[in-house]
Amino acid sequence: MDSRPIGVFDSGIGGLTVIGEIMKLLPDEELIYFGDTARVPYGSKSAETVTKFSRQIFNFLLSYNVKVIVIACSTASSNSYDSLQSEFDIPIIEVLSPGVEDAAHVTRNKIVGVIGTEATIRSGKYVKLLEERIPGVRAFAKACPLFVPLAEEGWTQNTVTRITAEIYLQELLDKEIDSLILGCTHYPLLVDCIRDVIGPVKIINAAESTARKLKAYLIKQDIQNKAHKLGGGHRFFVSDNTDKFRRICNLVMRQTYEAQKIDLEKYL
Repeated sequence: MDSRPIGVFDSGIGGLTVIGEIMKLLPDEELIYFGDTARVPYGSKSAETVTKFSRQIFNFLLSYNVKVIVIACSTASSNSYDSLQSEFDIPIIEVLSPGVEDAAHVTRNKIVGVIGTEATIRSGKYVKLLEERIPGVRAFAKACPLFVPLAEEGWTQNTVTRITAEIYLQELLDKEIDSLILGCTHYPLLVDCIRDVIGPVKIINAAESTARKLKAYLIKQDIQNKAHKLGGGHRFFVSDNTDKFRRICNLVMRQTYEAQKIDLEKYL
């Protein structure tokens, strides 16, 4: 048994989709969440900058004696995971490989689409992982940068979002994909709109995939919090106050949480 909390972070509030899935699967675990709302989005920034920001967040989460850190951000996972793994002596769960693993079980024609931020798609990590995991796969990646601000704004299902999704996704539909990885933790907030556009194409929600991988890891390492009813003491932090945080909490978890603003510059 290990009653220490789990650290989770994202470039903004999209990582709350991962938090929501973790709460469902691991109700006894306590969570420490950090959303870098002052510097969102990460998707248009360089790998060096994303890694610098992620390093600061790691130092902050480690100050709470977390037992594992979940990088609930595809951009940080694709651009910074290797560096962070070599720098920090703590188990790290990233969000790319769980989605790829699920895609391997879902696809029938081996034509898989991936959507993500510019930095995630530019890294080429998703395509590389898919090619390694699924022999003969045809993987097509598409950057959808407007999806993050739409999700952060709470525009999950309106005309602007629908038109944007149609423009972005038609290119992948033309490739005859049978499955689509939502390669950004903001994108599950837009899942209803995306589903309307892509029809029968199977959606792989990286937030769900990551929560399942985390649970499996805790069980394998025997570091679950087995002291029932101790979970739920979750704490949320942001780098800039935002009303959007409360709105997304309600949308994802049907509950409002308050987030405390902290200064990351102290965690270089």
